[in-house]
Amino acid sequence: MSDDFDDLKSLMDAATPRPDPARRAENIALAQKNFDALQGSRTAARPTSDRPKRGVFSGVAHMFSNLVSSRAGLTASTALVAVGLVMVTPLRDNLRLPGGLESRNEAVPVVEPAIVDDAIVDIPFMVDPTEPMLEAEIAAAPLAATRSRKAVSGIALDQDAPIALPESNTETFANAPANPVQITAETPVSTFSIDVDTASYAVIRRALTGGMMPPQDAVRIEEMVNYFTYDYAAPEAGTAFQPTVSVTQTPWNPDTQLLHIALQGDMPAVADRPPLNLVFLIDTSGSMNSPDKLPLLKQSFRLMLSQLRPEDEVAIVTYAGSAGEVLAPTKAADRSTILKALNNLGAGGSTAGQAGLQQAYATADAMRAEGEVNRVILATDGDFNVGLSDPDALKTYIADKRDTGTYLSVLGFGRGNLDDATMQALAQNGNGQAAYIDTLAEAQKVLVDQLTGALFPIANDVKIQVEFNPATVSEYRLIGYETRSLRREDFNNDRVDAGDIGAGHQVTALYELTPTGSPAQLSDPLRYGNADNAAAPSDELAFLRLRYKTPGDADSALIETPITAGASAPASFAAAIAGFGQLLRGGTYVGDWSYADAIALATATKGADPYGSRAEAIQLMRLAQSLSAQ
Repeated sequence: MSDDFDDLKSLMDAATPRPDPARRAENIALAQKNFDALQGSRTAARPTSDRPKRGVFSGVAHMFSNLVSSRAGLTASTALVAVGLVMVTPLRDNLRLPGGLESRNEAVPVVEPAIVDDAIVDIPFMVDPTEPMLEAEIAAAPLAATRSRKAVSGIALDQDAPIALPESNTETFANAPANPVQITAETPVSTFSIDVDTASYAVIRRALTGGMMPPQDAVRIEEMVNYFTYDYAAPEAGTAFQPTVSVTQTPWNPDTQLLHIALQGDMPAVADRPPLNLVFLIDTSGSMNSPDKLPLLKQSFRLMLSQLRPEDEVAIVTYAGSAGEVLAPTKAADRSTILKALNNLGAGGSTAGQAGLQQAYATADAMRAEGEVNRVILATDGDFNVGLSDPDALKTYIADKRDTGTYLSVLGFGRGNLDDATMQALAQNGNGQAAYIDTLAEAQKVLVDQLTGALFPIANDVKIQVEFNPATVSEYRLIGYETRSLRREDFNNDRVDAGDIGAGHQVTALYELTPTGSPAQLSDPLRYGNADNAAAPSDELAFLRLRYKTPGDADSALIETPITAGASAPASFAAAIAGFGQLLRGGTYVGDWSYADAIALATATKGADPYGSRAEAIQLMRLAQSLSAQ
């Protein structure tokens, strides 16, 4: 006949490996002895009427005190310690340190793990750093099942310091539903503003390498495609950029075609560029207190300084609870002074974004000189919680300022409260570029390799308009550019803002076309529609129009060119990236095409890859394939 305890013991024995009996008895006896010693040594540990003697987990110690008083309780306590290995370790990894503790230089004792029933349990307990640790406390710590010391990293938490739970994710992304299929006979014209931003790709990479699929709203396909460089034809002398068009079979649908529109910007001689005035507007609010935010920001700007010429000037404005100029305009030749000001920055306070922008523009105005280029570079996690925090209000404010000749670019850092919508509103209306810096390698790409294009525009307010021929194209769909769409009448209105092309920039846009008579057509013909398209040239798929302004001009120039069916080319790496982006957004239009297909196409079209960015993209596809299957 067995009692309840024996039944429980039998179940536990059946579910766990059988330990060595002698070793088990020795460890339990030692744990009991040390726990008794701990209770005696901690009785007078600064009790107060409103705080537990041993912090937030004192109830756990009391529970164990009751448990070990009986045979059943002692065995149950052993089992609970084993469970604590699963429960406490994630808690440890999610703890956020109170401000200032990173700089504490305390001696942290090396704590050996305790072994209970052959299960190794690291030492989780609260300790007052002003009091010595007893051997009994170390050995008995697993039974207390609490933690405030992280021996591995050498960082100790004060008993009195509150444990900050992980912040909730408040990220927001600027996007819109995927562009729908348009019927050429009903809507023959497509108009949008070009975009050279790349922030979305870096956000996607950060998510995938962190072991999770990116939010669908974070996926802007045009920013993924434009992240990479392509072998486009250089513009002729005296022209700002050269358009190139080609047509291929769509990888995910053999019955449709992919129209590839490419723009290659001119790259003037760097030695001929005018002097540059830079204002670094740096977010030093409390939300920037993370290794992937302010510390990475400092490293990134150090890389950028090496690209400046001695006569260029740099100023630093910071904003947190208030805004201020921490570095007056300083010649880039005085590198040590600039680095000292940069290194002295620390994070704390709320985010007074409006005050920071106002101070930065005031500083830029003071630096302005005839023939020089003025830029404000905002570095932030996007959290504007004091002042102008509404994207529409920020849009109006920045739009009023860009006409002064000072453009605004935005660099995003970190995750958790990334306000992508605000960053996009600032960059798009400040005639600047938005990028997301998740690694130092990305900082090298954006602030070193592509710095000239980011800071020196060659064409402003660039708009693309494509008129499709209903005689040859029954349907079409623009892939990406959802946040850059324009009304048809905006194309000829020079007062409507659009994107900008910097020196050497490339822009790629892709349309999926359904030829007339193709079985891929998704819409039924209209019963009373006008089917007479005899006047349209039979060899033309579409007609391309481009508008742009030379920097400083108020009136735009126009480029026009027909797109013919003969402009064929093989499949491209850009098509693979566009397919990848559509899969990340849900794959509404790609049918049975899969991540495996994207990987195969990207591998076949990778071509020259001097910096390894294309190989990295293929690895991201593989990660997405694995994560999506979970």
